[in-house]
Amino acid sequence: MSAQRTNGVIVAIDGPSGAGKSSITKLLAKRLGYLHIDTGAMFRAVALMAQRGGIACDDDARLTELCRGIDIEFEREGEAYRVLVNGGDVSREIRTEEVGLLTSCISARKPVRDALLQMQRKMGVKGGVILEGRDIGTVVFPDAEVKFFLTASAEERGRRRYLELVARGEKVTLEETIEKVVCRDRQDESREHAPLKRAEDAVPVDSTAMTIDEVLSFMEKTVKERVAA
Repeated sequence: MSAQRTNGVIVAIDGPSGAGKSSITKLLAKRLGYLHIDTGAMFRAVALMAQRGGIACDDDARLTELCRGIDIEFEREGEAYRVLVNGGDVSREIRTEEVGLLTSCISARKPVRDALLQMQRKMGVKGGVILEGRDIGTVVFPDAEVKFFLTASAEERGRRRYLELVARGEKVTLEETIEKVVCRDRQDESREHAPLKRAEDAVPVDSTAMTIDEVLSFMEKTVKERVAA
């Protein structure tokens, strides 16, 4: 373990949209007593602020200016956490389908990736953190002690997302939700900067036929084995 890791190891969980990274990461962080850093929420926060400011996702000059003035924080609230942007709670607003689609475009822009990369590294350098996203183990913390690549079939990920959206009162169909998952995969895998891909040393976890508890138990066991090694 690196001498900088005064609080524990760094755990990186990467994978495609809808694989359950956020849910698994929050629960695993609680089990291990680690801090959960949701990098996807950070990109969604930038996308939301760009949307509010009428900034096109390919306007790098204005995106650079936007990122300079953004302060993103995670604040624990009971079993959950709030996402704050410049002190304001945006936890609910960043989870809409519209912001989600804009995020895929925004997250491909180099100025945004560079700005958030520095924030993420500063948050996690001392260890004792679990970060989830699409390029944590390949770009943000390639030296993370434990890496997972969490995935599931597009159909299963679409089904999970559909149930989540319906529970929030959004009017969507299962078919269109699966189609959006497939589209998001295509965008994430083909983007120029930090495309979605599994790190060579990441442990693959296919959750299609696994329960949340099965995934958690496997990951917890793996982390503890790495820490003890």
